[in-house]
Amino acid sequence: MLYIINRSVSDGRSVALSAVAGLEIGNFFHVVAATAGLSAIIAASQTAFTAVKWIGAGYLVFIGLRTLLRKPAIFSDTSTSVTLRRSFTQGIIVNIFNPKVALFFLSFLPQFIDTGRGSPALQSLILGSTFVLIGCITDALYALTASALRSRLLTGRSLPFVQRYVAGTVFVLLGVVAGTTVAPTSS
Repeated sequence: MLYIINRSVSDGRSVALSAVAGLEIGNFFHVVAATAGLSAIIAASQTAFTAVKWIGAGYLVFIGLRTLLRKPAIFSDTSTSVTLRRSFTQGIIVNIFNPKVALFFLSFLPQFIDTGRGSPALQSLILGSTFVLIGCITDALYALTASALRSRLLTGRSLPFVQRYVAGTVFVLLGVVAGTTVAPTSS
């Protein structure tokens, strides 16, 4: 949610909705991975979990530092710091390399599988796809709401500050939080 609000305020509605699409494709990747058992491998392997965690954290810190170090430009209330394609791609990468998303689907989906009612894999895909669809709707609402408030939040000279320093700092902090994710313990 912070990622979407950050994109909405700093870059506007179109960029934020592009990020939402990328994030939800990343979520669907995890639905398929959980269904196929890949998420279980990541959760069970300390090495795989750590690799995914640090790739995701490093990427977020990279985006944040690049934003912080970018040269200031002339902005208007319709300006953006990234293209739609870049926002979409970043959304996919951010979610694919977020181990918390993998662990969520790995723990969430099996609770609702009834082996007496058909293929567990098909049930998992249907439940996961439903979750992704609901995520698309709610995340799009976050993006639309935050972008609607954008012009009020960015009056005067605050736009360059928000686009550069606040957005960059949020990405770095998200990377730090991702880097502190602890692997699940086997019980």
